[in-house]
Amino acid sequence: MTITNQDELDGLKAVGRIVANTLQVMARAMEPGMTTRELDGIGRRCLEEAGAQSAPELTYGFPGATCISVGEEIAHGIPGDRVLVAGDLVNIDVSAVKDGFFADTGASFPLGPVRPDITRLCRDGRRAMQVGIAEVGHGRPLAGIGNAIGRFAAKRGYSLIRNLASHGVGRALHEYPEEIATWPNRDRRKIHRGLVLTVEPFLSLGGQFAVSGRDDWTLLAAPRALAVQYEHTVVATERGALIVTLPG
Repeated sequence: MTITNQDELDGLKAVGRIVANTLQVMARAMEPGMTTRELDGIGRRCLEEAGAQSAPELTYGFPGATCISVGEEIAHGIPGDRVLVAGDLVNIDVSAVKDGFFADTGASFPLGPVRPDITRLCRDGRRAMQVGIAEVGHGRPLAGIGNAIGRFAAKRGYSLIRNLASHGVGRALHEYPEEIATWPNRDRRKIHRGLVLTVEPFLSLGGQFAVSGRDDWTLLAAPRALAVQYEHTVVATERGALIVTLPG
């Protein structure tokens, strides 16, 4: 989507706040002994109370309101009977639609104390997202996002999952520019004013690619390794990126 007027921006910001607030509520509610289905139920109620619908459920028939990935799962985890335990690394991905506008956000959370390398991975995963967001602006190369994230990851000894990309969003969950690499690349496309996109690198302790897990949805890293994902939906402006998935 390309934002062309204030009404469109207001509509995108509204659904952006909804997914951001839902993510925060779910993260605060998460506790050992809870199933991922119970956690997803909290997210569903948040979306419904705000008048929004789950985007993956509506668009792809995903079996849940949100994606919840635990431990070895790195993306698209189906909410179910899995019980959260202290020390888990939990990724929550929330995307929704309201009044024809879509927004997408996500983050990884340690549940209680975790190993120092996981704490560092979470900190640096969020920083990697911020490094990518800093490359967004009118006239700038799309490749700048992945190239900057790649430099950040390499300097700190991390790998990047290279087949889970950022994407355009706004009037659909996935739209032009379709795939935006968050790893080093030679994409020749340029970012234009008003373009709506996600920035969502998957930083890992050794994983290179996402592969299918035990079902048709859940993804694991190959080689097997922990990974984190942090994601915002942003709008490109002359002055840089405007983040719309902020709570409020």
